Amino acid sequence: MEHRVSYKVYYEDTDSLGMVYHANYLKFMERGRTECLTATGKSVADWNRAGIAVVVYAMNIKFKKPGALGDTVDVVSTFRIDSEYRGTFRQLVERAGELLVSADVEVVCIDKDQKLCPMPEELKRLAGTG
Repeated sequence: MEHRVSYKVYYEDTDSLGMVYHANYLKFMERGRTECLTATGKSVADWNRAGIAVVVYAMNIKFKKPGALGDTVDVVSTFRIDSEYRGTFRQLVERAGELLVSADVEVVCIDKDQKLCPMPEELKRLAGTG
């Protein structure tokens, strides 16, 4: 399942040149993953109350072109299961269909004791494997 959400680039998102500051793409992508998880029918708060946290394990990011002040960017997220304990969000940040940034974000689930736990059924369904 592909999930898409749009954000306007505000002054606070940019550097002194009026371009999106590189670290702020991480914020856009975090919001995209949050919205994607919410599409499972559970908010991040619901996941946390259930004793499961979805946390970033690793990230590989490529910056292709800059976004600028006033742009509307789309964060496109898909999810796949890599193992019983790990999944990857493939995320693209686009402006009017033009690729600005791409990232593979590996995530794991941990329980309330911060112990690794298997991917829940909702995430398997999100990936199309459950």
